Amino acid sequence: MKQLRLRAVIQLIIWLFLFALPIHAQLAVKKVLTLDAAKKLALAAETEALKNKWTMVIAIADDGGNLMYLEKIDNTQIGSIEVAIKKAKTAILFKRPTKVFEDKVLKEGRTVILSLPNAIAIEGGLPIIVDGQYIGAIGVSGGSSDQDGVVAKAAVDQFSNQ
Repeated sequence: MKQLRLRAVIQLIIWLFLFALPIHAQLAVKKVLTLDAAKKLALAAETEALKNKWTMVIAIADDGGNLMYLEKIDNTQIGSIEVAIKKAKTAILFKRPTKVFEDKVLKEGRTVILSLPNAIAIEGGLPIIVDGQYIGAIGVSGGSSDQDGVVAKAAVDQFSNQ
């Protein structure tokens, strides 16, 4: 009888340690793109575009591909709004510049890339990486794909050097 009680007490203690006490898990520390940082990225892109007398749309997306900030320079074609957003979304969802997709299609003939969901194969989208973490992306549209790429790169480079 004493052994049964002792066994029950031990089982109760084990149960308390395993199930009743809170379990503390190690949580990851995640960097996030703030609205203030998104505005600074857009300003850097706008500065580069205006320096070259290019009218462009600049889209900044968070790490989930959601639009955070959009800027359309005066007289930029309306069609560039959706293109810039898609470039930013592609860059973060696939964690690579959209130029990678453009090159695959144009240089390697991999047209199957054009059927990827949520992807656009035009230069001008870049992921934003801080301390090895993908925190968002920029998408630029309005000029040639090369010009869009120059503006996006200028913004990311300036942001990385801050």
